[in-house]
Amino acid sequence: MEKRLTEMDAGERGRVTRVEGGGALRRRMMDMGIVRGAEIEKVRDAPLGDPVEFLLKGYNLTLRRAEAEHVWLEVR
Repeated sequence: MEKRLTEMDAGERGRVTRVEGGGALRRRMMDMGIVRGAEIEKVRDAPLGDPVEFLLKGYNLTLRRAEAEHVWLEVR
């Protein structure tokens, strides 16, 4: 099943299938390691819901919800 990063529950994992968006945003995501095939796990939401923390390639990555909306995953 495919979902956006923002739709994941805490502890859920998935593999990146695509990154939508324009040049600068897409490039920034790729620079952070969000590329097709990368495995991401949602760690937690901030108390007010924004930003969201993920575990990616051994490090914790924090993204705003608006940025995370552009990333699609295949969730197991």
